[in-house]
Formats: sequence, C-alpha cells, structure tokens
Amino acid sequence: MNTSPPDGLLIVCKRDCATCTMLEPIFAELATADLPLLIYSQDDPTFPAHLPQVVHDALLEQSYHLGIEVVPTLIRMVDGQEIGRTVGWDRAAWQALTAVPTLGATLPAQRPGCGAKNVEPGTAEELEARYGTTLRARHIELAELQDDIELGYELGWSDGLPVVPPTPARVLAMLRGTTRHPQEIVGVIPPNNVACTVEKVAINAVLAGCKPAYMPVVLAAVAAACQDAFCMHGLLATTYFSGPVVIINGPVAQQIGVNSGVNALGQGHRANATIGRALQLIIRNVGGGVPGGVDRAVLGNPGKYTFCFAEREVDSPWESLAVERGFTAADSTVTLFAGDGVQAIFDQQSRTPDSLARTFAACLQAVAHPKIALAADAILVVSPEHARVFAEAGWSKAQLKQELNSLLTRPGAEMVRGAGGIAEGIPAQFRDAAVPKFRPGGLHIVHAGGGAGLFSAVIGGWVASGSAGSIAVTEKVGV
Repeated sequence: MNTSPPDGLLIVCKRDCATCTMLEPIFAELATADLPLLIYSQDDPTFPAHLPQVVHDALLEQSYHLGIEVVPTLIRMVDGQEIGRTVGWDRAAWQALTAVPTLGATLPAQRPGCGAKNVEPGTAEELEARYGTTLRARHIELAELQDDIELGYELGWSDGLPVVPPTPARVLAMLRGTTRHPQEIVGVIPPNNVACTVEKVAINAVLAGCKPAYMPVVLAAVAAACQDAFCMHGLLATTYFSGPVVIINGPVAQQIGVNSGVNALGQGHRANATIGRALQLIIRNVGGGVPGGVDRAVLGNPGKYTFCFAEREVDSPWESLAVERGFTAADSTVTLFAGDGVQAIFDQQSRTPDSLARTFAACLQAVAHPKIALAADAILVVSPEHARVFAEAGWSKAQLKQELNSLLTRPGAEMVRGAGGIAEGIPAQFRDAAVPKFRPGGLHIVHAGGGAGLFSAVIGGWVASGSAGSIAVTEKVGV
C-alpha cells in the first residue's frame, strides 16, 4: 500500500541503468549526509549495495505514485510536500537539492538517465489499472480455467467474430488515445437509449481490435450515429439491408492508416476493419441493438460487421465529400451514411464523360428498384481511372451530378405500379410527372480505389432516406 514519502531525499533508480550504476558512490555518500535518505530500487533489492536505506519497489507502486518517468530521479521532500526534483545526473541540480556543494565533483557534469520501469509499454497501463484507475465499468472475474475469448461469446459481446478481451489495462491504453474524460457522455445510443461514456466507447474499441490512435475517429462516429437526422434507431429496426457506412476525410485518415486506395471497400486494413466494427459493437453492447431483437433485417449485408473507408483525396480531381459538406480540407471528419452492399459498375470502354455518365446513371437507376424513386439515397464511388475521364474533360463534381440527375429523371408513366408488367413502382399520381431518381442532395460522390481498373461502385441507401428517415451526417474529429 502506498504511503507518503518521508521528509528528506528520495532517489528512484535501477541497476539496469548506466547512469544509476555510475552514481552508486554518490548514493553511498548521501547515505551519510545530514538529510534523511530513502532509495527505491526498481529492479534489484541489492542495488545500491550495502545501504540500509534501499527499498525494493518490486511492484512499482511507489514509482507509479511518484510519477517517475526517468531514472535516476532525485526528489526533495519537506513537510510531506515535494519541493524539488531532477532527473538523470545534473551535478549542479543534485548539489542544490542535496545541499552538498561538493557532491560528484569528480564526475561528469551531466549524464542522461534511462526510462523508468513503471513507464514501459504495457507496464504503465497495468500499474494504472492496479493503483490509479478511475474506470467505472463492471469488472468480471474469470475462473481459473475459463477462456476469455469464449467468454465474449457467452456474454453476448460478439458480433460473431472473436473479440479482444477488454482488460482494464487495455481499456486504459485505449483511453490514452483521447483527451476526453472517461465519464464524459458521448451520446445516447438506441434502441435502449443508454447514455454512452467515453469509457464505454473505449471498451468496445478494445473489443473491436482498435488502436488507441483510432479513438477520436470512433468517438466522432458514435456522435454522428446519435444525431437525430441519422435516425440510428430506425436504421437498426428496419427489415431492409442497411447499416452505418463510415467515410473518413481529412488528415486523420492518413495519420491512422485508413485505406482509400486498392481494395478500399474490402479487407486487409486494421483501421477500416475495426473502426466500423467498434461502432457496430457499441450499438449492440451499449444500445442493445442485437440481430433478431430490435435489429430486424431480413437479410442484412456483410457491411454490418464493419463498413469503413477513407476518400482518396491526394489525387482526386474534385473537392472531397467533407468539403462539399461545409468543412475545410484541413478538417478531419467522419460521415455516416445509411447504406447497404456494394453494386459493381463495369465500364472499360467509355472514354468520354457523356458515355461514362450514362453508364453510371444506368447502374444508379437500379438502387432499391429501377421503378422506385425519391426513396433511397446513394453513394457513387468513382475510381481513379474513371475519375480521370471526367478530369481530362474538365468536368467538375457538380457538373457530373447535374448530368446524372438529368439522366436519372424519367417519365412517371414508366415507373408507376404496373408499368412494364411489374407490380412494384411509384404511386399512380406520378404518372404524368417527370420523376428524379434521387431527392435533392440524395446522391453523394466520393473518390476512392486503386489506381488501375476501370471499375466504380454504387452503395445504395436505406429506402427511408431523406427528411422522413435517415440523411448522411458529418462530425468533425476531435482529440
């Protein structure tokens, strides 16, 4: 148990430090000086040798409470309070703190110290979990032979894949990825409308396999999912295919390694795989959105494990999705879209923007159903080779959207129920109208994918897109 250090001099050192071993005669000299001396040895109870003032800090508890980062560290205590500290060997500083003006006169004036054992990777988190944690989540003790991976399945934490056991040390390490307080409320998670703290986000980010550096992005994704405009509760409860699609823009994508290039919508990148998964696990484990419960999807889609990618901004001919939505290129953002699976666009022949736009329009017409309009939004993911066709012709993103909207506006007579021998379609009241496929603002265009391959893609939206359902929302990534 930690106790307050006594008045006098306090030294923290370890044998596995060249500067500490160089100072062994200094430690012996201070042991006979006027001020009381206490030495905490981190790694060897016999170092420094032959001194009764040595205490082996085997559990590193004292080092943790003293906030030691470098050894040797010399501290001066007066009336139970620290009045001075120096790290490494600095002869003038040691002489001043010890009040021994001749201390170390024959030694070099300065020598750097070594990293303390209590701040070694993994150890620091274990010590914080043991001595300083402020975590409030319920702690579950495992039986001696109980498998922690299997426990994740038994307790319902898993999405069907193995989860990383959220030990206190792992959760604390995850929390170091953000400056936000662990008990700060990020949002209220549907369907059970449970307040979600930063700590709960961190626990599920561990379960998902995230790195601490991903935490600000996960937090932004959670905040976006909690916006009323996104309608996460409705998206969860629908029998349709859709789930949250996470699109990342700005410098953070490159900083944490979110893939925007080859296989951007596929496997192989930890950030893509785990950020989207963390959001889904939070909805499941915090909000109670369990498939077969409130989640009533008839078929679902594989993206409900995780669907996360970055826009390829570095060589895009157009402004990014985030800039379109009012942010700057320097901002890091997360956009959520209620989307389903990936529909391929194959066009290896078009070399003019007019021809390629017609291909895009033909494929976009099939979103949800070729005769359904103004119901489902969509994302058009344009690959670099296809984007180059438009760039070389000088087409802006706005021009492409305008052309697509024109091509996707059809006579209502072709789309009403019963037309073409198909019972499905729009209501008969639209028979004499020109009907656009997408509502205003319902078609989004992003640039992503590998540099070779004349393939693009459509991510269809929930059929309850728009003001009555879900619209894409964007959150700025904080710290």
